[in-house]
Order: sequence, then structure tokens, then C-alpha cells
Amino acid sequence: MTILVTGATGTIGRQVVQHLLQRGATVRALVRTPANANLPDGVELHQGDQLDVDALRTAFKGVSTLFLLNAVVADEFTQALITLNVAREAGVKRVVYLSVIYSDRYVNVPHFAGKYGVERMIEQMGFSATILRPAYFMDNDLTIKDVVQGYGVYPMPIGSRGLAMIDTRDIAEIAALELIARDQAAEDSAVTRLNLVGPEALTGADVAGIWSDVLGRTIAYGGDDTVGFEQNLRQFMPPWMAYDMRQMAERFISDGMLPAAGDVERLMQLLGRPLRSYRGFAQEATAAR
Repeated sequence: MTILVTGATGTIGRQVVQHLLQRGATVRALVRTPANANLPDGVELHQGDQLDVDALRTAFKGVSTLFLLNAVVADEFTQALITLNVAREAGVKRVVYLSVIYSDRYVNVPHFAGKYGVERMIEQMGFSATILRPAYFMDNDLTIKDVVQGYGVYPMPIGSRGLAMIDTRDIAEIAALELIARDQAAEDSAVTRLNLVGPEALTGADVAGIWSDVLGRTIAYGGDDTVGFEQNLRQFMPPWMAYDMRQMAERFISDGMLPAAGDVERLMQLLGRPLRSYRGFAQEATAAR
């Protein structure tokens, strides 16, 4: 049986592929440019993307389970729906989908609302599926490490409600475990949802305090200025995406991103080890400079 991975060359997808191979799975990857994919030996590469129906039809031949990962792009929702439709046409019954926590609550955030729409489609199309709902990625903060170290400010406007930040390495390993479990499950198994969270919920002040400890000097929290956040993002991403990120930050501030009861314990049992901490992430990021 073969597992098809979309988004296989990205941060999470690449790690999922590696974990699947280590566990003896047969892995196929849908990639735009096979020559540049740089994936491990043993991965079957199929050229195409999630808007290329003919490429999808070819890639799905002989596939038992789909790992559906979509980048945050303007046509993310369309890509996901086309991929799922072609998968069903090809007889694929099992899916693991990387959604986002609070997809049903952050209703005004475009990429959250889109992912919730995909979740609903998975349910209504009758797939045997696991829907993974990760919280904020710790690894997002690699993009602002230089600001923290150079200016003494943690600039992400994440508020004071708390975010249960998770390391992408934990996300990838959990995804691989769920893919293998789903691949071995009955075709009529029920849809399940799994919140992917870190071991603690952190506020902006908490994160600034961790950086202060790791760097040995005071790091201040930059505050909840989402207008300025949007303007800064517009320097290196399209305006629509910067606005999307601003809407997300505003929901961080108003709602937070907290785990449900039992989430942390459930993930630790699945992994057989503790979840990675933000302090550990900050220490590794600092050592890598």
C-alpha cells in the first residue's frame, strides 16, 4: 500500500516523508520539480501540483492513503477540494489532513475558514480520515530571531490569552504515526480530530521572558500592534496574505489558542515522550546562529 504526500518538500512534509520511510511505508510525493525535490532515496516522485488534474489522476493510481497538506496560498481551498475529489474518483478511502486548531472558531481568518471548509468536505465525502489541528508553530519564530537578538524585542503580537505553541518536528512525527494507523484501519473508520499542541500555553510576555533567560539579557514584548504587524509583513508577502495574518493575530489576542482537556497527555502517549518546549526551541535557535 502506498501513501501519497502533498507538500512533501516543505518544512513539515519533508519530515513526514522521512518518518514514514523510517517506519517502512511506501511513499509517493507530488512535487512541482522532481529534480529539485531533494527527498530521500526510496520516495517515488510524481511531477505536478494540486491544480493539475491529470497529474493528480496519475499520482493517485495505487494509492491507499493521502496526506493532504496545503500551503497558505490564495487558492488553497480550491487546491484541497480538487485533490480530494480526484482522490475519491481514484478509490482512495483514507486521508490525514493537516488543518489548524480553532478552524471552526477563527471564522473571519481566511486560511482558517478555508481549512474548516475542507474538514467539512472530508466528512461529507465519507473518507476514513484523521484531521490534525495544530496550534501556532514555534518554528514561525525563526523568522523574527534576528529582531529578538538584534533589537531586544519579541515582535509577534500574540497577546496575553496564551498560545499552545508546537514544534513542527512533533507535528511531523504525529502525522506519520497517524498516517500509518489510518492506512491500516478499516475503510469505513470514523473521522477523528486531534489537536496538536505544545506542552504549555504561552503569552507574549512569557515568550519574551524565555528569550531573556536564553540570551541572558532583557527581551521586551513588543505589544499587540496588529496594524504595524500587517505593515511589516507587507514588505515580504502579498497584501492579502499580510491581512490574513493580521486577522489571525487579532484572534490570538482576543481568543488565544489553548488546548482542550487531555490534549497534551494524548499526544505524549502517542509519541511515547514529552512534547518539545519553546525554551528548548529558543535554545536550539540561538545555538544555530
